[in-house]
Amino acid sequence: MKKYLYILSIATLGLVSCSKDYLDAEPETFIGKDAVCSTTENAALAINGLSRAMSQQYLGTQGMNGEGTILNWYGTFTGNDAQKCNNTSWKNMWNGGYHLSPSSPYDYYPWYYYYKLVSNANVIIDHIAEAEGTQSDRDFIKAQALTFRAYSFFRLAQLYTRRWSDTKGESDGIVLRLDESLGDMPLSTQAETYAQIYKDLDDAIALYKSSGAKRDNFYQMDINVAYAIYAKAALNREDWQTAADYAALARKNFSLMSAAEYSNGFHTANNEWIWGVYEDETQTLNYYSFYAIIGANSSAGNCRNYPVAISKELIDQIPATDVRRELYLVPTDAEYAECNAAGRSTKTLYKRAKADYADRLYSTSLVYAYMQFKLLADFMPGGGCFPVLRAAEMYYTEAEADWHLGKEAEAQQLLFEAVKNYDTAYTKSTKTGDDLLTEIKLYRRFDLWGEGNDWFDCKRWGQSIVRKTKAKGGSFMTDFAVTINPEDGNAWTWSIPQKEIDYNELVD
Repeated sequence: MKKYLYILSIATLGLVSCSKDYLDAEPETFIGKDAVCSTTENAALAINGLSRAMSQQYLGTQGMNGEGTILNWYGTFTGNDAQKCNNTSWKNMWNGGYHLSPSSPYDYYPWYYYYKLVSNANVIIDHIAEAEGTQSDRDFIKAQALTFRAYSFFRLAQLYTRRWSDTKGESDGIVLRLDESLGDMPLSTQAETYAQIYKDLDDAIALYKSSGAKRDNFYQMDINVAYAIYAKAALNREDWQTAADYAALARKNFSLMSAAEYSNGFHTANNEWIWGVYEDETQTLNYYSFYAIIGANSSAGNCRNYPVAISKELIDQIPATDVRRELYLVPTDAEYAECNAAGRSTKTLYKRAKADYADRLYSTSLVYAYMQFKLLADFMPGGGCFPVLRAAEMYYTEAEADWHLGKEAEAQQLLFEAVKNYDTAYTKSTKTGDDLLTEIKLYRRFDLWGEGNDWFDCKRWGQSIVRKTKAKGGSFMTDFAVTINPEDGNAWTWSIPQKEIDYNELVD
């Protein structure tokens, strides 16, 4: 694989009042802005650097590692279906306690991270026409930069804007930085934000087609990634036909994992991965890595002492014939009765875990009921690649969109296609109406568990997070057993960071 090149061409937008350490991560190799687009070869390395920026230590805080942080901290642990067992030191984050704290690093981290990607993408977009090289290469590189920008804007919209269903796009959006300027700039509306995401993706798709070029590796942008981002954005915007159309395009050239591939740890790319983040032992983040936070076999104390578990209420709805259930430590009633209130076992379930999951569990790890063995580190203490977009998500996206379009037969077939590889007893659903949508949501939650979709899905669905203790029929320890309603925490809308407000006089 090509060696990554990490560029930091200009200051991160909206955060220039911070210290130098805050602004800059040490680059592996630095290329000045003028040199970035002097040739298409340099520009391609710069695009490669954007991929590298998705797996990089930020802000000096353990766990803030680029895209993995967004998936773990903002999508998984804050949601309805997973808990970081007994990790009470971060309970305020997991319980949605920082949405209205604009000076908190938890609030400004996504803003900082995604505008770093935007700012570097803008350099390439603005100057690639000047690069020496072929028109095909220029088109492909610009398409990749536009796709990075669209993805960043989409993630920012997910976090910092309201549900589309609440205001139909009339609420505040984000700052749409479309060039290298750093001056004051107001928030666009949410409708304008999604219009720009669509435009960037439309332009990127046209350029991918005109270039005729193909990517070399799963962590690079290409037309299929653009299709998948389009589908996600359209689903968020409740643009059902667009979501269905682009989800179908995105998954067209990818096949769902076999049961064996699904149980392989999720750390190695296969033909289902539309796009992912790359990490190897030469560029590992060690204890900052994605799997050092969530990996069942990780040697990191964060995983050994605080494993991640699936919700009892979710997995209890999945049939025993589904082989994916075997990737979770589901206790018998007697085994669960022996666990303490937080779900920890030192008796029968502990012994079974150490025997049955010895190759997926670090030798000194604590054992908790419902702990996961789906996500495994490829190398210690917690390194490995991980997916951002999979074909399975596109099946569920298309099924959900079809349901809203009144195409229930199509939605039933898509759901069947998504599940049949893993449950030979599963038959095509005959459910209709709300019951069919509930089943689509159920399997989406289970299939994509731990991959960073949970909180984002609950937000767009307007669905309460309801976590119950063991005593009340659930599996969450008391500190995490909360109910968060759709209207709470500014309707789950993260505050615009104070650093942006201080710097940008047109943002109030």
